[in-house]
Amino acid sequence: MPISQALQIAEEHELDLVEVAPNASPVVCKIMNYGKYKYEQARKEKESKKKQKVVEVKEIRLSSTIDTHDFDFKSKNARKFLEDGNKVKATIKFKGREVNNTSFGANVLNKFAESLEDVGTADKEPKLEGRNMMLMIVPKN
Repeated sequence: MPISQALQIAEEHELDLVEVAPNASPVVCKIMNYGKYKYEQARKEKESKKKQKVVEVKEIRLSSTIDTHDFDFKSKNARKFLEDGNKVKATIKFKGREVNNTSFGANVLNKFAESLEDVGTADKEPKLEGRNMMLMIVPKN
């Protein structure tokens, strides 16, 4: 139908003529209340944002010479974070001459990842950056 006729019908019903598919041949238009349409779109978008879960990265600092009780305590906290759906970043900061023996830190991080295998998986191998060694653990689905 011609655009002038469609506009006339829309005005009779006190509605708007909205272009739905401008690239189609012929162009597709719809008669609707545009204000109500925009309001409902905004409401749907707001509702979908409410249901979204923001994933945080929680950091746990370890030592290359950590004791068993401290290790268990920190792995228990990491387990809580992973169960809540957050990522865990385990970090070891080497002090002084500890940098010469980074293998101790890598062993601690690997052991940490093994203790959390049932709730999360390690992204990559432990990575040394300067004096820090890091390991990211992501929750399992």
